[in-house]
Amino acid sequence: MSYTLQEFLTGVLASPALLVTCILTLAVVLVNGWTDAPNAIATAISTRVIKPNNAIILASVFNFLGVFVMTLISPKVAVTISNMVNFGDQTDKALIALCAALVAIVIWATAAWYFGIPTSESHALIAGLSGAAIAISGGIQGINFDEWKLVLYGLVISTVIGFGLGFAIVKLVAFLFRNADRRHTRPFFKAAQISGAAMMGFMHGAQDGQKFIGVFMLGMALSQGITGAPEFDVPIWLMILCSIVMALGTSIGGYRIIKAVGMDMVKLEVYQGFSADLAGALCLLLSSMGGIPVSTTHTKTAAIMGVGAAKRVSSVNWGIVREMVLTWILTFPGCGLIGYIIAKLFIAVF
Repeated sequence: MSYTLQEFLTGVLASPALLVTCILTLAVVLVNGWTDAPNAIATAISTRVIKPNNAIILASVFNFLGVFVMTLISPKVAVTISNMVNFGDQTDKALIALCAALVAIVIWATAAWYFGIPTSESHALIAGLSGAAIAISGGIQGINFDEWKLVLYGLVISTVIGFGLGFAIVKLVAFLFRNADRRHTRPFFKAAQISGAAMMGFMHGAQDGQKFIGVFMLGMALSQGITGAPEFDVPIWLMILCSIVMALGTSIGGYRIIKAVGMDMVKLEVYQGFSADLAGALCLLLSSMGGIPVSTTHTKTAAIMGVGAAKRVSSVNWGIVREMVLTWILTFPGCGLIGYIIAKLFIAVF
């Protein structure tokens, strides 16, 4: 399945439901860039190697490139998300349920941003879609558990491997530069951390951009009466559209998230910030190539915790960590319940 831009515009004009779905999807992409992308640049700002405004520009540019380039190379994450649920054979109700899931994501992400908690929009997306699918199907048969297994794999990768890579990389860097004068190494690590922030921005776009491209394609398939798990080729115009909207969201900033991740959780030196960025980017790259949807928030914060724990366990502010973990745990039932309720409400009203 493939869509030209002209076919998409014709479909939007002919289907108000598709128009609303596309607007909501772009709203979620915007909110993702606004609330989730700041994780990528949090450490670079906290170690003062780059000013906040410049960091936001850097993240915006590399978010754009991440969505575009990685989708050209491997759109596996987009395919996984589009196949996550089955809204049934009634495509009109399915589009309504999809809209409900997107509204649930916006509500959840905005609330988390307001309180400065770096929640996972990736898991909010999966939870919202699943809650809406349960609402429309009347049970768990609307969920594709083969694809859900990849989400569980992603949880392990983002936390365990993210933490482990952060711990190992900072230990390796400290060993390699153990005899170096820190005054002389700071310029090197300053440039390295800026590069690390760029890598994180790129991989955030690669992961999260593809997830919402998958939702976009699912909405377009439903609008044409296609149900089940459609196969599709991601059009270049859609990559560019999602890239631009995510970059726009990133440009709005998100200082509360930056403060929580980069400043409050662990006090980092420049070489430690570089180590966390490199660990997070490597973890996201491996996941993207394997088509596994992981949370960039989980990955980056786990990497930071690993870096902090490598110095000493007490250097991590575990109170902040507990708050984050609690939010992550609540995301699946919380956003799923919101998606379920809104889907039931929308189906009753519309």
